[in-house]
Amino acid sequence: MSMPSTTKAGAGMDQTVQNRWKKAAAEAAARLVESGMIVGLGSGSTAAYFVSALGQRIAEEHLRIVGIATSENTASQARSLKIPLSSFAEHTRIDLTIDGADEVEQENLYLIKGHGGALLHEKIVAAASKRMVIVADETKIVERLGGRVPVEVVQFGWEVTALRLTTLGANAVRRTAADGKPYLTDSGNYIMDCDFGPIEDPKELAHHLDHVVGAVEHGLFLGFTREVYVGGSEGVRVLTRPEVRK
Repeated sequence: MSMPSTTKAGAGMDQTVQNRWKKAAAEAAARLVESGMIVGLGSGSTAAYFVSALGQRIAEEHLRIVGIATSENTASQARSLKIPLSSFAEHTRIDLTIDGADEVEQENLYLIKGHGGALLHEKIVAAASKRMVIVADETKIVERLGGRVPVEVVQFGWEVTALRLTTLGANAVRRTAADGKPYLTDSGNYIMDCDFGPIEDPKELAHHLDHVVGAVEHGLFLGFTREVYVGGSEGVRVLTRPEVRK
């Protein structure tokens, strides 16, 4: 099957079909969770399917786990499903995190995350995880990253930070909420959506973004992911990082 090369792939596709692929991938990944684990609970539409599947396993199998949520929305969903939640005050190391992604580069499993607005918390959880697994539908798999990269920035001096992002080659736009006001993350920060076009060297771009004063975190997740569970027309398949395949 040929892979799409940009996030425009899948545009206009039947949303019901795409949601079915997401659900299949999330349910397959949920089977990785074992009793006794500290589990990172991702954010976004695909991760929500995982949280639902995990809640069902807890109810039916009496699975004993503790979750650490990456957003207030995920925490609310988890509580509604009676998934026990904890925090980094009690657990500084996570056994397994399962999350979604906006783009997955097929070869190295580099990610763009943060279109849902939880990128800072998601990266903190990812960095604290022994193992991170991504769930996605096949429209998210690309040959080269090239969608908009969210960058979370502090409110003070955001105009200066935005200017700095443009000097890196970005078309940077401050995200707005549904009410037309600036979008605020769970940490009270703004998000700049940065279009760099096709990203030739994600590591180099990440290095530059890491050193932008006023930027709290960015949506390039490089080297965090071991496996990606991909739902598609032929069922669920698993992509693994090159060093994992050896």
